[in-house]
Amino acid sequence: MLQIGTKAPNFEGFIETGVRVSLADYAGRKLVLYFYPKDSTPGCTAEACDLRDNYERFLALGYEVLGVSRDSAASHQRFIEKYQLPFHLIADTDLTILKAYEAWGEKKNYGKVTMGTLRTTYVIDEQGIIIDAIGKVNTKDHTAQILQ
Repeated sequence: MLQIGTKAPNFEGFIETGVRVSLADYAGRKLVLYFYPKDSTPGCTAEACDLRDNYERFLALGYEVLGVSRDSAASHQRFIEKYQLPFHLIADTDLTILKAYEAWGEKKNYGKVTMGTLRTTYVIDEQGIIIDAIGKVNTKDHTAQILQ
């Protein structure tokens, strides 16, 4: 994981609507940048819905929320529509952002080692500095982990 107190890597990617976004677009605001494995799977849905249900709290505290996975923009659009997510999701199909944020690596599942998305969340301050890094995400109560 990237270290707290370091500058967040710049990123550019396309959200579900095809619009390009970058870290610079969030300058002056706090950003919850969360990485998740796959749209519409149980854990990822629980995490996204917890963030959705607490989205107004994030906004009131000056945070924006932005999700990243390797799914396509079309998949993200369906996920957003199905669960009424109020925040954007970046389609990182070439793994550029995932790798820059050290959210891509070896995973063990039932003894089998594969490469995949490491569920990770970074909180980035108004100046682009990482102020929190969460590697053991509680998908059902992730907001509490972020805002503790």
